[in-house]
Amino acid sequence: QVQLVESGGGLVQAGGSLRLSCAASERTFSVYDMNWFRQAPGKDREFVASISWTGGTTYYADSVKGRFTISRDNAKNTVYLQMNALKPEDTAIYYCCTSYHGARIYRNWGQGTQVTVSS
Repeated sequence: QVQLVESGGGLVQAGGSLRLSCAASERTFSVYDMNWFRQAPGKDREFVASISWTGGTTYYADSVKGRFTISRDNAKNTVYLQMNALKPEDTAIYYCCTSYHGARIYRNWGQGTQVTVSS
């Protein structure tokens, strides 16, 4: 079972940037599609972005399209989420997880990293 550890969260002013990382414990990381979700206080967890196991296909929630970029480095067993032009409504705990070849079954959730955007 793949273990995932997120890092890179913090406090940033609106308009600022952060880069989140999600490091996997195993080399089998490279066979998985990778996903970022987020959960704001009092709200359901929502999809943010995903990247295919090859890195060739990405998807984004409409709310982050054009501002966030997902990428991966299979040699480092790590997936990234570059977040630019941050807004207060981006404040949430961000989680990464795996899925497999397009199936929307999400597993191996990390513990999350807090992102707080001040206005």
